Amino acid sequence: MAINLQKGQKVNLEKKTSTGLGEILVNLNWNSRPVKKGFLSGLLSGNQGIDLDLGCLYELKNGEKGAVQALGNAFGTLNRAPYIMLDGDDRTGAAAAGENLRINGDKLCEFKRILVYTFIYEGVANWQQADAIVTIKYPGAEDIIVKMDSYNSSNIMCGLALFENQKDQTFSVEKIVQFYQGHQALDQAFNWGMRWKAGRK
Repeated sequence: MAINLQKGQKVNLEKKTSTGLGEILVNLNWNSRPVKKGFLSGLLSGNQGIDLDLGCLYELKNGEKGAVQALGNAFGTLNRAPYIMLDGDDRTGAAAAGENLRINGDKLCEFKRILVYTFIYEGVANWQQADAIVTIKYPGAEDIIVKMDSYNSSNIMCGLALFENQKDQTFSVEKIVQFYQGHQALDQAFNWGMRWKAGRK
């Protein structure tokens, strides 16, 4: 069984132990292979696949803000601030495990909010072709599914899910699935207030 979130729907994670929520795994999987629609379309598109990147903005209660993502090699750390870590960078979508963000749920009281996003690092902004799906897993509870079921956008950035601290008792998780032109536009939409500059990986 799994909980399939609808856009704008919010659920609370269930606290199963006295110490905290345990490790929360946010998994992104997608179809990297281009959909072939005839000889000419293959020539025009260059038969290019899609490289999606998983990442997040975080805000801690002490005022620290930042991003965890492969771009800029900001992979994070799990047992010290920001208590979030990106496992790796799947450049093709072919890895069975996809990409994974790990959140230290036992440090819940350190967090204010976390905004999980994905963006197209390389490839055409064809979200329907990517057919991306996010699965949120944590100990002793049903998986939470955030499916990218909105497609009509040429923007390369998509805000996926917003985690918010609920009185240090749990996280609420809200499905966002909203598209933006890039990191700065996403930041502004959620009033994160960070400074951005172009980067490569």
